[in-house]
Amino acid sequence: MSVTPAYDDCTAELRELDATLASVRAIVASGATHVPRIFRLRNPEQQLRAQEHPPSATVPVINLGGNHVAVVDVVARIASEWGFFQVTGHGVPEEAMAAAVAAVRAFHEADGGKGSDCCDSDKALLYSREPGKAVKYHCNFDLYQSPVANWRDTLYLRMAPDPPASDPPASDELPVSFLLYWSMMICRDALFEYAKQVKNLGDRLFELLSEVLGLKPSYLTDIECNQGQIILSHYYPPCPQPELAIGTSRRSDSGFLTILLQDEVGGLQILHEDQWVDITPTPGAFIINIADLLQLISNDKFSSVEHRVVAKNAKPRVSIACFFSTHFHPASTRTYGPINELLSEKNPPLYRETLVRDYIADYYSVGSDGREKTALSGFRL
Repeated sequence: MSVTPAYDDCTAELRELDATLASVRAIVASGATHVPRIFRLRNPEQQLRAQEHPPSATVPVINLGGNHVAVVDVVARIASEWGFFQVTGHGVPEEAMAAAVAAVRAFHEADGGKGSDCCDSDKALLYSREPGKAVKYHCNFDLYQSPVANWRDTLYLRMAPDPPASDPPASDELPVSFLLYWSMMICRDALFEYAKQVKNLGDRLFELLSEVLGLKPSYLTDIECNQGQIILSHYYPPCPQPELAIGTSRRSDSGFLTILLQDEVGGLQILHEDQWVDITPTPGAFIINIADLLQLISNDKFSSVEHRVVAKNAKPRVSIACFFSTHFHPASTRTYGPINELLSEKNPPLYRETLVRDYIADYYSVGSDGREKTALSGFRL
C-alpha cells in the first residue's frame, strides 16, 4: 500500500499510532492536553470557519407514515435539493435504536478497569485494516491516505453479504474473548437486531426512491443497490483542542444510500448552498443521505452531498452509519451507469459506466482531505 502521510514527515507517527492497536479514546484516556500533530488541520481557521446560514436552513424531516403520494413528492424534492433528510414514522422500534447506541458506547468505553468485562487486549484482537474482514476496529479507515487523521474510532461490521457468525466460536472473524464480552454487554445481539431493522428501512427507502424516478418500486433493489450492508459504529471522544481537529473530514459517501443514527450530542453538518448547516439531533429520527453511486445512476436526479463532523463535542458522541453498496461483492461484474429509462435526447448520460469496486478504489485513493469531492467528478463524461 502506498503511503501518503498526513504531513510530509509524519509517516513514523502514523505507523506508531497504528502499531499501538489502540484508539483516539486511548489518547484522551492517557491525559493528553494537546492534539497530536497527525490530527491537526493544516488551516483550521479556513476549514472550520463558522459560516452564517439563514434561520430557514434546517434539514427537512419527513414522516414516512404520512400519505404515500405526498411522501413520494417531498422525497423527490428533498433528494434533489438537499441530498440529506431526516425520517420519522420509519417503523424501527425506538428500543432497538436505543439499545444499539448503548451497545456501541459500551464497546468503545470498555477499558479493562477493575470490574470491567473487557480489556484493551480484547479490542486489540479486532484491530485491523484488512479489507476482507467482516469485523474490525480501528481509527481512521484512510489513516495513510488522508492529509489529516480524524478524531474518532470505529467498529466495523459487514452485515451483508456473508455476515459474521452470530454464535461463538463458529467464526475466526469474531475472537472468542470479544464474543464473550459482546454477549455479556448484549452488544452483539443489539447490533444484529439493529442491522435487520435498518435493512428493512433501507429496502423501503429504495422503493420510494425508485418511485421518485418514475420506475417500478422494486427497480433499485432489482439492480442490487441494497445487497451490501455495513454498519460503522463511530465514537468521537471529547477533544482537548477542538479548534485544531476534525471529527470527520469533509466528504460525500461512496455507495448508494446511507442511514445514520446519531445520539443527542450533535456535531454533524452538511454543505448546503455553500454553507455548513447543522443537523440538530431529532429524537427517534434517522438521517438519510444520498451517496455518490445513487447520484451517478440517477443521472443527477439525486444529489450526493458533502458533510463533516466537527470535534467540538463536550462529551463523547456516538453515531451508527449503515452503508448500502455492492463493493462487498468483490467478484461482481455488474456495472452501473445512468439508468437507461431516465435518458433521452434532452437528458443524455452524464457519467460513464463503472464497476462499483473500481469506483470505490478511486474514492479511497482520493482520501478525505477537506476539499470538495473529487471521486464522482472523475467519472463525468
